[in-house]
Amino acid sequence: MADNGDTRQAISIGPRIVASSGFDALYREGMGLIEAVAAYLDADGRIESRVLPREAGFLYATESMRLTTRLMQLASWLLLQRAVNEGEISRDNARSEKEKVKFSATPSQRGGPGYDELPRALRDFIEKGDRLFERVMQLDALEKGTLPPMTPGVANGVADQLSRLKAAFARAE
Repeated sequence: MADNGDTRQAISIGPRIVASSGFDALYREGMGLIEAVAAYLDADGRIESRVLPREAGFLYATESMRLTTRLMQLASWLLLQRAVNEGEISRDNARSEKEKVKFSATPSQRGGPGYDELPRALRDFIEKGDRLFERVMQLDALEKGTLPPMTPGVANGVADQLSRLKAAFARAE
């Protein structure tokens, strides 16, 4: 902002977005995924893992532990955020607690020996967990105001929509 004596400050929309009804949907989705994964690993997953070749069986154990760990980390974040949204704890207190939750990095590549032999259901849960992880990380960065700067040449959905609107209204004049 130019300094013209105006003392208005930019408003951070991150906390408002995280407190919106969109968060409620994300919360339900996250907790639903956690329940579905737990039910799968306790029943069908256990049965499916027993018939896997040795290499795939080892990978099954590794990936199911990674998935479970990541989902528990996400549950911690979601529960803390819900407590803030419901006024049970302060945003600063939640931020302090969230700093204690260290998220496991989402693997940039899946695969390797035995990955294709993993049960399709487990691979689907891993993909859903990764997508949920990415969305929570974006919300966390938005809330903190630490979203990375836009990279030139990379598509920006909001900027694209704004330019389309400008173009549409320019034609109408």
